[in-house]
Amino acid sequence: MYDYFNGKLVFKAPTHVILEVGGIGYHIHISLTTYSLIKDQENSKLFISFQVREDSHTLYGFATEGERHLFNHLISVSGIGPNTGRMMLSSSTPEEIQSAIVNGQVAMIQKIKGIGPKTAQRVILELQDKLKKQGDDALLPLPIAKQSVPEEALTALVMLGFAKNQVEKVLASIVQTSESLSVEQIIKLALKKL
Repeated sequence: MYDYFNGKLVFKAPTHVILEVGGIGYHIHISLTTYSLIKDQENSKLFISFQVREDSHTLYGFATEGERHLFNHLISVSGIGPNTGRMMLSSSTPEEIQSAIVNGQVAMIQKIKGIGPKTAQRVILELQDKLKKQGDDALLPLPIAKQSVPEEALTALVMLGFAKNQVEKVLASIVQTSESLSVEQIIKLALKKL
């Protein structure tokens, strides 16, 4: 529903901020990682994860798209709610958490307050393949600059769930045979080969 809010930081604490956007003050929960990135700023852009429960509508804000992306992965795991996901991102950097999941380091994830051995194993089991498919740049924001046709096709296919290295090989063979294809044509040809 919301992608990001850009406004004046009226109040900052390690757990939440009040961000004024268009005359409205939004109470947004944040992680310590985000707090460390925005604590010296007067204005900020926070990427939002809007969580709706029976008894509450809560906004979680992140300084980077990558951190929000990882947060959304974490809360998709059974037994990890938004507060636990935020605790995980406050205990370690998003890069450390992603590395621990990809490398199957149960002990590192289990050190986080509120995460027991079974939950740590479940996090790795459910997210390891997803994060491996996305590669090392899963925490990097999607480029806003104009992409070339093959780059745009690559981004789209990775978002559809295909492994980046596999897609790159297929796209290389397609681009070699014909260079004047549209993004849609390249994607259609790639889907037949993947």
